[in-house]
Amino acid sequence: MRRGLFLTLEGLDGSGKTTQINRLAAWLKKRGHSALVTRQPGGTETGDRIRGLVLDSRSTNLAPMAEMALMFADRAQAIAEVIQPALEAGKIVLCDRFTDSTEAYQGGGRELGSATVLELHRLICSNLQPDLTLLLLPGLEASLHRARRRNQRTAELSGPDEGRFEAEQEAFYGRVWRKYREIAVREPDRVVLIEGDLSIDEVHEQIVEAVAERLAGLATGTYA
Repeated sequence: MRRGLFLTLEGLDGSGKTTQINRLAAWLKKRGHSALVTRQPGGTETGDRIRGLVLDSRSTNLAPMAEMALMFADRAQAIAEVIQPALEAGKIVLCDRFTDSTEAYQGGGRELGSATVLELHRLICSNLQPDLTLLLLPGLEASLHRARRRNQRTAELSGPDEGRFEAEQEAFYGRVWRKYREIAVREPDRVVLIEGDLSIDEVHEQIVEAVAERLAGLATGTYA
């Protein structure tokens, strides 16, 4: 059986990843593809517990290295429990965030640097790489406004408190945004950058164009 396809969606909080990953899953299903949707942190019982700790605004004074270690613990569990088995079963895996997020948020935002993140990925994740990464980078101000408004609504409805990162200052998010662009420049064959304040439909169109091209490449043997 041919290995499945590993697709990741990346971007700032409020960039529209969740909306787009759900639309992409529906688009794939209509075309007869078996797709599994997961997220990081989370996606497993252990991962959901880690997510609750890392994203909760009550988790104060969490050291940057501890934060990064928790992200990789979550990722290692997700790979072993969800991602790798699905790929081996020939499924398409759609993952909301992967190691690019750690490089952007901890490597860039927390200023831990890319080298440490990439070395941990090699050691802990066996250097598993997405076949295609869709990076959504709308304007920084618009993304933060949407993310903070969403978390406020969730909290008001007695949902989980996941506003810890949104409480960071604009300087932090500026570093995250720049690191994401750096990753896109460094890995143009893997990362498709979708930039600017586009409509939901415009972003979806660019996503399905990139995914359709990758699927066609698999069918013809262009991509291994």
